[in-house]
Amino acid sequence: MNRAGTESAALGKTDYAFEMAVSNIRYGDGVSKEVGMDLQNMGTRKVCVMTDKTLCQLPPMKAVLDSLTKNGITFKLYDNVRVEPTDQSFLDAIEFAKKGEFDSYVAVGGGSVIDTCKCANLYASSPNSEFLDYVNAPIGKGKPVKVTLKPLIAVPTTAGTGSETTGVAIFDYKELKVKTGIASRAIKPSLGLVDPSHTLHMPERVTANSGFDVLCHALESYTALPYSKRSPCPTNPESRPAYQGSNPISDVWAIHALRIVAKYLKRAIRDPEDREARANMHLASAFAGIGFGNAGVHLCHGMSYPISGLVKNYKAKDYPVDHSLVPHGLSVVLTSPAVFTFTAPMCPERHLETAQIMGANINTARMKDAGLILADTLRKFLFDLNVDDGLAALGYSKADIPSLVKGTLPQERVTKLSPRPQTEEELSALFEASMKLY
Repeated sequence: MNRAGTESAALGKTDYAFEMAVSNIRYGDGVSKEVGMDLQNMGTRKVCVMTDKTLCQLPPMKAVLDSLTKNGITFKLYDNVRVEPTDQSFLDAIEFAKKGEFDSYVAVGGGSVIDTCKCANLYASSPNSEFLDYVNAPIGKGKPVKVTLKPLIAVPTTAGTGSETTGVAIFDYKELKVKTGIASRAIKPSLGLVDPSHTLHMPERVTANSGFDVLCHALESYTALPYSKRSPCPTNPESRPAYQGSNPISDVWAIHALRIVAKYLKRAIRDPEDREARANMHLASAFAGIGFGNAGVHLCHGMSYPISGLVKNYKAKDYPVDHSLVPHGLSVVLTSPAVFTFTAPMCPERHLETAQIMGANINTARMKDAGLILADTLRKFLFDLNVDDGLAALGYSKADIPSLVKGTLPQERVTKLSPRPQTEEELSALFEASMKLY
């Protein structure tokens, strides 16, 4: 490290470095059948397989269990994962993992399953830790993970969270009615088996909402505060956050993921048999995961956590669950027009570039209109895909705005990566602007 770098670290100014941490990814139609061989190659004796009640009945799960059986792998199945997990559902999975004394894990599902499995692995590997020890500050203690985790193979079945590539696990903290999570490079899966055949089982709205998560991962990581403007500069590399701010490597992944979303998401939603579109969205999910997993997200995600956490009676179409639920991707995308109008003045050229990729004609566009152009492009995109007309359609009103703002304030891990800092009043205005979209 050069002297200037050492001095800036010592003075606690902004960061001068970024790092790339990614799970190994293997992609291919039918690649799930290799999971049993992978576990055999690792020499595993006792495997924990995690999934949810719906996926238990579907072909992705059958493919994985067939492979384990064929390769003589001893496993125990946990199918009690909650879609949009809570602290309690994480604790139930942790209890199962601790009792089972497993030497490896396989997660078959979307972000909810993969995140639950990451947490079960973490706390079973660190049995004396309190639950809040590793939860992000200010809600938890945000301690660095020093223990070594067991191998975890993630088999994603949605084209959305990119959780197979990241060291992040998100849950609803019921007591505060807010989403938070655990973020550490130590919890990322050892391997992600990205098998596009699995996405053929996603219903229409699951495809749409998962795709909106990919869209926002790409947009937010590309427009995030640059890593060299993030403060404080870590005094030790172990305290450099996973979400570091936009950086030249993440940018490549984010932009490429956005191009795929622009080309294929509508097709993937409208035709479940469109294998090319669904396979490309599965790749885009992993690409965007590599991007945001190292750059981070900002306001769409920060504001989405209370939108999900404070849900009243909204029941999402195509989600066979017994509780009210705002799917994560939907909670993220509904604020995107307001958010990018707000952040555009800080990096208008990036906002215009993404609008153009999404289909906007920017030949005569002025830089100062970048946010409005991107917002209009997003609104048209969402309208074409029959997305609910803003937060009001989810059951929220002006009276809920103070609670939504209060639930956003603890999300500093992401809100501080917004290229434009925001006051409580500005957050209120963003929620208000998101009540109706069209």
